[in-house]
Amino acid sequence: MQILMASSRVMWSVAAGVAIAGAVVAFALVWRPAIAAIEPPAPQSFDAALVRRGRDLAAIGNCSDCHTASGARDFAGGLPVPTPFGTIYSSNITPDAETGIGRWSEAAFRRAMRSGVDRDGRHLYPTFPYDHFTNVSDQDNQALYAFLMTREPVHAPARENQLSFPLDRRFVIAGWKLLFLRHGTYQPDPAQGAEWNRGAYLVEGLAHCGACHTPRNRLGAEQARAQFSGGDVENWHAYAINGQSPAPVPWDAAALFTYLRQGWHPDHGVARGPMAQVVANLSTVPESDIRAIAAYMAGVFGAPTADRKRRGDEVLAQANSRTGPASSSSTAPAAQASNSDATGASIYAAACANCHETDRVLPYGGINLGLSTALSGPDARNAANIVLSGVRPVAGERGPIMPGFAAGMNDDQIAALLNYLRARFGKLPPWTDVARTVADARRSQSVFLQTSTGFSNAPAGATQRDKP
Repeated sequence: MQILMASSRVMWSVAAGVAIAGAVVAFALVWRPAIAAIEPPAPQSFDAALVRRGRDLAAIGNCSDCHTASGARDFAGGLPVPTPFGTIYSSNITPDAETGIGRWSEAAFRRAMRSGVDRDGRHLYPTFPYDHFTNVSDQDNQALYAFLMTREPVHAPARENQLSFPLDRRFVIAGWKLLFLRHGTYQPDPAQGAEWNRGAYLVEGLAHCGACHTPRNRLGAEQARAQFSGGDVENWHAYAINGQSPAPVPWDAAALFTYLRQGWHPDHGVARGPMAQVVANLSTVPESDIRAIAAYMAGVFGAPTADRKRRGDEVLAQANSRTGPASSSSTAPAAQASNSDATGASIYAAACANCHETDRVLPYGGINLGLSTALSGPDARNAANIVLSGVRPVAGERGPIMPGFAAGMNDDQIAALLNYLRARFGKLPPWTDVARTVADARRSQSVFLQTSTGFSNAPAGATQRDKP
């Protein structure tokens, strides 16, 4: 009996020790100390050249578009970010002392960028892509800090996130970080040149391209083995930007540079949806950085196979063979109606052919739809979004324009049009359940435009940059 009691006491002691050790480990994983508050530094205390560099870096990081809600002041936060787990609102990153980052030291800012922990020691949700920003150098973090601390302070209290238990408890994020966050700044590849390494540093870090263009697992982390294979963003599909790209014509470094710099390319069309905001920001940064991004991403796409190149050349030859004004070819859809949906063909002839079968060059005429990635993409979401919202003009700028048809066509009519376009120009089997995709796109745009910056309709060049 005494032996059993002694054994029981030992077992309970071991169990208690394990529980205490587990609690200590859990506390060590979760707890982060607060960093002392500072008095907001005077804007003139920052070097002007450093601020200008920070402005360019913030543009590459697309900071203003994620931290600016519709109708609100720049960088004041409050933008809703829908996720599979609920809605998270972006934070105020103006130098307001009470509701922004005015009392954050540079060390606190750097910790947030590298580790996803705010000044008070709270874990930040990974909608703030610190899994990419951990690659940013100390020098670039210093420049970003200088830029943000010289913006106009805006008093804008944080909005409460709409997450269910237990995800509404920030300590859960510590476990997510343990699984998916890899610390450390970008390390150059000595086998590659300076331009390639600069592009890799930007793409994998501040530009965080994989955050949109990489599929995610059930816990919301990027699938490392499927990097750049395509993702989902606000009911848009971010296309694969590797060897799996659905673009009818293969991308190369020159095309990528033009597209990222100008927001369009004659062989690939105009940037739409969230990408429109990205290229609007990239249009303001040093050309050398865009060339570096293009050089790195051209390597990610890889050289096309002989068959892929042949098919791309055929598409280009067919597109370039189009001559004459739209009126001379506007009967083409009707002639093909016997092989395609007659309703879609009629709608195309009435609403689309006049722009898309013209000799005007992009971005002032409609793209030859045989070159459209939206029609060769894996689903109809992007094409539906474009037809619904169109391409809106920017006051005072020359740029692409296309009317939206959300008010002029019902879901079945748009679905018929998309099916026709897919068959005629994409020469691909039909998508599944296009009418439902159109309905979802219409509903998503209606909700999104009421609560956000509305980037689904924002053309390239629409973002106005702050001056240092």
